[in-house]
Amino acid sequence: MKDNIAEAIHQLKHEPGLDLLIVGSATLVQSLTNLGLVDEYRLLVFPVLLGSGKPLFQNITRRHPLKLVKTKAYQNGVVVLHYQPADL
Repeated sequence: MKDNIAEAIHQLKHEPGLDLLIVGSATLVQSLTNLGLVDEYRLLVFPVLLGSGKPLFQNITRRHPLKLVKTKAYQNGVVVLHYQPADL
C-alpha cells in the first residue's frame, strides 16, 4: 500500500466482506481523510482530562463537514459518536 494508498483502499472498499476499521493511527486517518476515503468516523470520548495529547485531525488540508448519525453512552461515562461526511 505504500505506493498508492488511495488506489489500494478504493480497491479494498469495493471487495466483498466486512468493513475496514482503523484503530490508533492518527497519521493514517489524516491521510485517508485528505483523500476522501473515510465513510464513517467513530469517536470515543472518555471522561478523563489529560491536559495534553496528539491531535487526531492535525494536517487536514480542507474543511470536512460531518453529520452525526448515531450516539451511544455507556455506564462508565464513555460516549461513542458516529459521524459520516455530510456529502454522503
